[in-house]
Amino acid sequence: QRHVHEFTGSTQLAEQGADRHNHRFAGVTGQAIRVGNSHVHKIKFTRTDFLNHFHKLKKIRTGRAIPVGKGKHIHFATGLTTLNDGHRHRFQFATLIDRPTV
Repeated sequence: QRHVHEFTGSTQLAEQGADRHNHRFAGVTGQAIRVGNSHVHKIKFTRTDFLNHFHKLKKIRTGRAIPVGKGKHIHFATGLTTLNDGHRHRFQFATLIDRPTV
């Protein structure tokens, strides 16, 4: 079994006026997938928080590992949520480091 990463984030704002809002989300990536001399992770399904509707982050693939020192790394991810309540949200986030206490 390979490692995974936790992640948490907020979507960018969508809609206008009194309906302007964003959502929060959190989850865990899938296991590492080797790509060249690095690796990526898939995020198969994550649901945002609920604010009279929710959105899904589906079929996301992180970027390659980004070293942050002491043998640790993170990954960057970006995309669009599903269309719900007539709109989508853009999002971008960095995963947390793998094995934070090791």
